[in-house]
Amino acid sequence: MSLHAAPGLPTFCDVLVVGGGINGCGIARDLAGRGLKVVLCEQDDLAAHTSSASTKLIHGGLRYLEYFEFALVHKALAEREVLLKSAPHIMWPMRFVMPHHVGMRPLWMIRTGLFIYDHMARRKMLPASRAVDLRRHLAGKPLKPLYTKGFEYSDGWVDDARLVVLNAVDAAERGATIVTRTRCTQASRKASGWQVRLQRGNGTPHVLGAHALVNATGPWAGQFLREQIALPSAKSLRLVKGSHIVVAKLFDHNHAYIFQNPDQRIVFAIPYEGEFTLIGTTEVEHHGEAGTVSIDATETAYLCEQVSRYFARPVSAADVVWSYSGVRPLIDDEAASATAVTRDYSLELNAEGAPLLTAWGGKLTTYRKLAEQAADVLCSQGPFNGRDRKAWTQGALLPGGDLGDWLANRGQLGDADALEQPETAFARFVKTFASVYPRLPTALVYRLARCYGTRAELVLSAGTLGTEIAPAVYEAELNYLRQHEWACTAEDVLWRRTKLGLHLNAEQRAQVQAWWSATDQRSQA
Repeated sequence: MSLHAAPGLPTFCDVLVVGGGINGCGIARDLAGRGLKVVLCEQDDLAAHTSSASTKLIHGGLRYLEYFEFALVHKALAEREVLLKSAPHIMWPMRFVMPHHVGMRPLWMIRTGLFIYDHMARRKMLPASRAVDLRRHLAGKPLKPLYTKGFEYSDGWVDDARLVVLNAVDAAERGATIVTRTRCTQASRKASGWQVRLQRGNGTPHVLGAHALVNATGPWAGQFLREQIALPSAKSLRLVKGSHIVVAKLFDHNHAYIFQNPDQRIVFAIPYEGEFTLIGTTEVEHHGEAGTVSIDATETAYLCEQVSRYFARPVSAADVVWSYSGVRPLIDDEAASATAVTRDYSLELNAEGAPLLTAWGGKLTTYRKLAEQAADVLCSQGPFNGRDRKAWTQGALLPGGDLGDWLANRGQLGDADALEQPETAFARFVKTFASVYPRLPTALVYRLARCYGTRAELVLSAGTLGTEIAPAVYEAELNYLRQHEWACTAEDVLWRRTKLGLHLNAEQRAQVQAWWSATDQRSQA
């Protein structure tokens, strides 16, 4: 097999990571930070599937306590504050309110569960749970009058797709090569390591050598082993489709709700993008192609029915302004129902020759720990063994998350202890950022700060916003996303790098698409 050079791709690397979801990008970042030469390939866009279709929570998984998943809950709870500190522009604490529904879980059980949840891991920035009187609490107002008692506890919110991209950005800035729209079509072991064929679109195949291979393909993990490597695996996945709906906002406060359902599942209703409420999720066994999933009428009806048990104003299918679906790759532990299947992860090392590491399962909250453990395993193997490659990500910031340093450089640090709280740090950053760029509209300042953190200055580095392509969407931002975040289509921008698609109508989205197409044509001329 002859070697073919492809633009931007080397012919050899230490580790090839296949899969541009949260696990793949997290592993690539960790390995690159340890000094390894890393290539990551993704067949579609970064976070194109499961990793942008979550409920967008950094959480321990309160309901997993019912299934005695204590190790998973402890691990996830320990990671909450690590992640919240790493990128306070895209992650922040959130309070959740659980109305008590008579006839479901008794009060004593909820109190006990929340007590355990509060004390299973060290908690510095998040307040403890407490009982609330919904007749007086602001979260009680949108609910039916029959809900008078409830509980309030803490977890975190994250922009999931941006979390993936920021891990990729950090990996690239530490030396990794990230290529999207590039499929790994074949991988075979040779005496010197792996020989891998990559296919970028309809271009010439590129053959890459690698000391080690990481299978971080999520729902495709088993299929990748069978079809691209021709290897069996002792593990299998249970694919579960989760769907969410978005409606115009149902309440005016910043608390989220967690609702108990008669089927023993829970559904969240979460403030979303300022003007909306996010409702989810469903859990439906999925037996088709993992990359082509969408919500069906039954799922929409289910979500509307469950939240309408609680809200005074019923929610119907006609209220839905957007929906999304993803396939969760859960480790098949032979649980009776999809709800009971573990959300933990497993790393499988095949060291019969050049190392092959497969990541099975996992959840958004534990991605950093999974990546750290994956890097530890790989760095103990073959050509990497014996080198001093220590774990480093626990206290590291993600790109744009260095708000304290940015404020200090402008003499605005103030109370350093207060900046330990993500919300305080972000509020101070927004205020100072607005003063540095006084000509920017207030809403645009806030959105750029939320999306890019301190990297918003890179968006504005040309000294002008350029043409306004659609309301509050400027050329400067679109060019930044093309050049620095691997955005290749208008859809990448509107629905993953940002959620501008929710705020624009069809005509305005078409304007962004037209600009993108015209820019593509100019760049190819």
